[in-house]
Amino acid sequence: MKTKIDLNNWNRKGHLEFFSAFQEPFFGITTAIDCTIAYEKAKAMQISFFVYYLHKTLAAVNQIENFRYRIEGDDVFLYNEIDASATIMREDKTFGFSFMKFHEDIHEFNKIVQKEIERIQTTTGILTREYPENIIHFSAVPWINFTGLTHSRNFGVADSCPKISYGKLVEENGKKSMALSVTAHHGLIDGYHIGLFIEALQTELNK
Repeated sequence: MKTKIDLNNWNRKGHLEFFSAFQEPFFGITTAIDCTIAYEKAKAMQISFFVYYLHKTLAAVNQIENFRYRIEGDDVFLYNEIDASATIMREDKTFGFSFMKFHEDIHEFNKIVQKEIERIQTTTGILTREYPENIIHFSAVPWINFTGLTHSRNFGVADSCPKISYGKLVEENGKKSMALSVTAHHGLIDGYHIGLFIEALQTELNK
């Protein structure tokens, strides 16, 4: 479900109009996220770490209202729930864009993810289905402990979905961490809101 925003009475109307006029309205922030507790919890639950931190990412995204805004034509909608389109690598080292519906129960979410990974393995190409607007674009780059990240963008295609990427899991002094990149449409999301998301994500990972 989604709710249409009354733009005339929306406190971000000016921000939306200003940044939507840009060729590139997205901005990005890169930081490190502590995964020490989350890694051990995933291992104890016998759930892949990828599934675990994807689930916690969606749980955090859904807590932050601004991450649930989407621009559709001339309107902005607030979605009740956000799901994920994650890049999934195939055996031939190509990848496809998936669709994974969020479920609060991590075991049910794990089933959804495993079924979608299996589907991607039997497809070819990048676009493997139609994708709704209420998603985040999610990717993992587990080979690189990056300190910055950019995304390929087609400026001719309307897009307001946040993009969240993780890097290589590294360990130092007994602490595990990963690089985290968050890229978002500045008409909908500011640095403040990314800060709220990162705080919520770290709380989820530390549970």
